[in-house]
Amino acid sequence: MRDPRVTTASQASIHPSAIVDPSAELDPGVTVGPWTLIGPNVQLGSGTTVGPSVLIEKNTRVGVDCSISKGAVLGTDPQDLKFEEEETTLEVGDRTVIREFATLNRGTAALGRTVVGSDCLLMAYTHVAHDCVLGDHVVLSNAVNMAGHVEIEDWVIVGGITPIHQFVRIGRHAFVGGGSRISQDVPPFCRAAGSPAKLYGLNSVGLERRGFPADIRAGLKRAYKMLFQSSMNLSQGIAQIREQMNPTGDLAYFLEFIQKSERGITTG
Repeated sequence: MRDPRVTTASQASIHPSAIVDPSAELDPGVTVGPWTLIGPNVQLGSGTTVGPSVLIEKNTRVGVDCSISKGAVLGTDPQDLKFEEEETTLEVGDRTVIREFATLNRGTAALGRTVVGSDCLLMAYTHVAHDCVLGDHVVLSNAVNMAGHVEIEDWVIVGGITPIHQFVRIGRHAFVGGGSRISQDVPPFCRAAGSPAKLYGLNSVGLERRGFPADIRAGLKRAYKMLFQSSMNLSQGIAQIREQMNPTGDLAYFLEFIQKSERGITTG
């Protein structure tokens, strides 16, 4: 039964104790819980639910059918001493779930925005810092803490209580075990864990669950062995893979990710 204390404005249900800035745009079907504060230039897509005691400070866009739980904080100033009140944004895609007490900062002049993709799950106490970019279908377990400028690509899972160093990249379909310390790039399709992190083979279970054909998985496994389980260094391994395997598609992306690393690659 509908709470009779809840008011409906422009087809959005807003609890009377909530404060919504006049410049905020709430699409039809948005629900705002008690004691929540929504600041200027915030946009909430249709069907999005905002729980109690949430702060969405400013310049934040949240897509459709998202869920933001109690005590989450979105769109606050970057925790960066170089920040000089420049106008930056936070962007959250569609159907993303943000659980209790997660914190997501806006960007800085470096990128201008912080981005979280669609169909993501950010569990309790996660922190997404300034200028981070998360792809789609990303899962951050409880208390994952990201420094600035981190890039996490599609379908990555990061285990709980894991800090991630600034400017680190984590490639598509990678899996990071809980309690790890990530200070270098994690290549796509791989499993990493530990403090400091090390590689522990391909994310074979994840790739199979996501429908990667057997021949693609076999090719990635062969390349992994040449790169990380042989006497060759990475440059030699990449050269040999290019010579022997004629890489295309996922395998070509795997090699390109490693070659473009600026922080260095997590290895075994």
